[in-house]
Amino acid sequence: MKTVLKSIAFASLVALAACGGKGDDALADNVEANADNEADALDAMADNTTNETAEDMLEQQADAVRDNGEAAADAIDDADVNAAQVNNAAANGTTP
Repeated sequence: MKTVLKSIAFASLVALAACGGKGDDALADNVEANADNEADALDAMADNTTNETAEDMLEQQADAVRDNGEAAADAIDDADVNAAQVNNAAANGTTP
């Protein structure tokens, strides 16, 4: 599960860098929607299990995925960076 969350966070940052801060609202929405879809799948698994302990664990994982997706979306919205400007600054050894 931690790998999935790290993957979502990494993909979010890569996508943010690629988009150059433009369209970050759509990107944030996509990240949050993907997290919600994954959490919904975990909730469905929890509903289909007969083991109460496993059900609780799956529900906790679903909550964590939703929270992390929301946090990643907020970070993308708050970042508002221009990736081209950052890349040019890095190439020139300056700060944007």
